[in-house]
Amino acid sequence: MTRFIFITGGVVSSLGKGLCSASLGALLQARGYRVRLRKLDPYLNVDPGTMSPYQHGEVYVTDDGAETDLDLGHYERFTGVASRFTDSVTTGRIYSNVIAKERRGDYLGGTVQVIPHVTDAIKEFIQADISDEDFILCEIGGTVGDIESLPFLEAIRQLGNELGPERSMFMHLTLVPYISAAGELKTKPTQHSVKELLGLGIQPDVLMCRIDRPLPDSDRRKIALFCNVRQEAVIPALDVDTIYQVPVSYHEQGLDEQVCRHFKLPTDKDIDLSGWKQVVERVRKPEGEVTIAIVGKYVQLKDAYKSLSEALEHGGIANNVHVKLDWIDSEIFEREDVVQHLEHVHGILVPGGFGERGAEGKIKAAQFARERNVPYFGICFGMQMAVIEAARNIAGLTGASTTEFGETPHPVVGLMTEWVRGNEVQRRTHTSDKGGTMRLGAYPCVLTPGSKAADIYGAPSISERHRHRYEVNINYKERLEKTGLKFCGMSPDGVLPEMVEYPDHAWFIGVQFHPELKSKPFEPHPLFTSFIEAAVTQSRLV
Repeated sequence: MTRFIFITGGVVSSLGKGLCSASLGALLQARGYRVRLRKLDPYLNVDPGTMSPYQHGEVYVTDDGAETDLDLGHYERFTGVASRFTDSVTTGRIYSNVIAKERRGDYLGGTVQVIPHVTDAIKEFIQADISDEDFILCEIGGTVGDIESLPFLEAIRQLGNELGPERSMFMHLTLVPYISAAGELKTKPTQHSVKELLGLGIQPDVLMCRIDRPLPDSDRRKIALFCNVRQEAVIPALDVDTIYQVPVSYHEQGLDEQVCRHFKLPTDKDIDLSGWKQVVERVRKPEGEVTIAIVGKYVQLKDAYKSLSEALEHGGIANNVHVKLDWIDSEIFEREDVVQHLEHVHGILVPGGFGERGAEGKIKAAQFARERNVPYFGICFGMQMAVIEAARNIAGLTGASTTEFGETPHPVVGLMTEWVRGNEVQRRTHTSDKGGTMRLGAYPCVLTPGSKAADIYGAPSISERHRHRYEVNINYKERLEKTGLKFCGMSPDGVLPEMVEYPDHAWFIGVQFHPELKSKPFEPHPLFTSFIEAAVTQSRLV
């Protein structure tokens, strides 16, 4: 029997519903249950694929090519359960499907309305693609009170009634702020948020109270009384120094016990959280520190590189060192000397991105790393900029660039218009819609035997997730390899370059894919583990 837990948020945004959901999923797993997590976002975009990173943060890509919310990254990192296309939906996609049905005549001429047609579509999504999971955790994006969220809240209200309390539970995350001028915590925002939820017909079963200090029993009783929730089901969600402490903290506060109690499941089972505690111990007590420069174009918003920063921390955990991130706007290298910003770092990472802005700065960062023998990790666009740098400065191809920026005499990077995925040929042109027209999702890559890449992975072939439109031009492979830049990873048909490296460099690898999307605290990605290991070696030389 599959049970459903609906997670909502109130008072303010950015309280951490995604981490809350992921942590609960991890705790239920520790109790031996199979879980799946889903995200319902209220915005009208079909998916976040065409949204600016400044608007939405990173786009998390699944194996099957879905462009989703960054919270799905938390879900995967905390539970190890691979997300799918069916685990993320938006208002835009729901309405697109409903309108498509109306145009086909599926509603037999009836008036199409939010209730029941839109809410039915949401309920269908929530219950679709379920196999043997014990729990489906559904996070509702946005904040209770937002007009955009109303159809989703109505849908889960209906579904809660249909399933009954034995198969459904509502969990609400709120804020309990401390007012320094008054010298006290305030429970009123939580009371009003729950009142808003009650006005929509939803009675929360568990309240998660975000708070920066211990919640006194008196305030806990007050919240329970005014919000019609048992006192034990008012759970303090205390601020912690590392996100990997959250599952441990929630367990200590009794969250998983309250969930099991609601569903009349055993509550006396001891669960093993030693793995989480070991991760936290390594984060808190590292044996050293390395500095990694992230040279990007969206560095003002750290969430634009959420999986990346987490994967670097995983590499630090694997090497038992603290990874200090030096966020550098690549545009600054177009005005200032690279050396003054990079001479102190132990590794340079150039992440993905779109558009010409800041590209020349990334090329200079790659040149600095190559010439100074500093470990360099180029991801997606970062690999392409490293290839352009080699073409210009070693191969002598003046004006070499990417067709993404316009006409160039040497298009070492260009738009790939056709490629094979499984048994299907996929195509695109310069006039294709932006959304969903990239090479998205997991693709295989064959590694060159004896290459550094093959040694790091310890396997002849790999599968990694992609998100890009432009590819390194295979027609320049021979000329580029004469510069010392080796194409060490290729698509199985030998057409698409996937990885490049300088074999004689301390550590210089570029990848067309996004390895950060598959890194987890218990399973650090081998490329990030190796990169941080090289940075540790570099730190001893500086």
